[in-house]
Order: sequence, then structure tokens, then C-alpha cells
Amino acid sequence: MSAATAKPQPQAPLPYTPSVENPGPDEARLFDELAETMLSISRKTYEDGGHALRSVHAKSHGLLIGRLDVLDDLPAELAQGLFARAESYPAILRLSTTPGDILPDSVSTPRGLAVKVLGVTGERLPG
Repeated sequence: MSAATAKPQPQAPLPYTPSVENPGPDEARLFDELAETMLSISRKTYEDGGHALRSVHAKSHGLLIGRLDVLDDLPAELAQGLFARAESYPAILRLSTTPGDILPDSVSTPRGLAVKVLGVTGERLPG
């Protein structure tokens, strides 16, 4: 295989440090545009249905209760934050569809899965 056709090799994950963050020059503008888009979706779904809904993933298909087990032999670059030490956490998983409006199940849309991990100790983000 020539160098031109060689597949790129995957890179190892980087441990997080603030120096890894490189916000682009228009990140603040893009954030504002995204926030306005999300608000406009919420306004439209409220206007159409008369109820306040999430901007996306409004329709739940199921909730699952489970457990997240953090293994004790993770490589150093993965053993950070929640995964820094072996622990077992209760977890709730929510299955949903991506639109902000509640559509019939016969409408094919992508599905989503959210995971809420309970009982995590440590520093929290503001708000």
C-alpha cells in the first residue's frame, strides 16, 4: 500500500486540560445563533401544540434504569473525570426521537439515547 492510499492511524485520546480547548473566532456568534434556533423551535412547537416542549428530543419512547460500572483498569488517558476511579453508579437512560414536536411513531426519524448518571461526587459546572 502506498503512502497516498494508507489509512490514517487512530490517535490516542488526549487527557483533558484547559490547554486542549481552542475556541474558534466565531464561537460566541455561533453559540448565539444556535440558542436562537433552539428558542425558535420551542416557540413554533408551543404555537402548534399549545404546550411547552423541549426544542429537540421532545418525545420519550422509554426510560430504563440501570447501572454504570467504571472499570478499574482504564488507560490513564481515559481515567479522568467520572472515569477516574472504579465505581458503580445508578443510571437512568431515556430513549427519544430527535424532533421538537410530537410526531406519530409511523414518521421515521432518528432516535436518541440520553444517560443520566446519579450519585457522582465532585465539582459541578456552574448553573
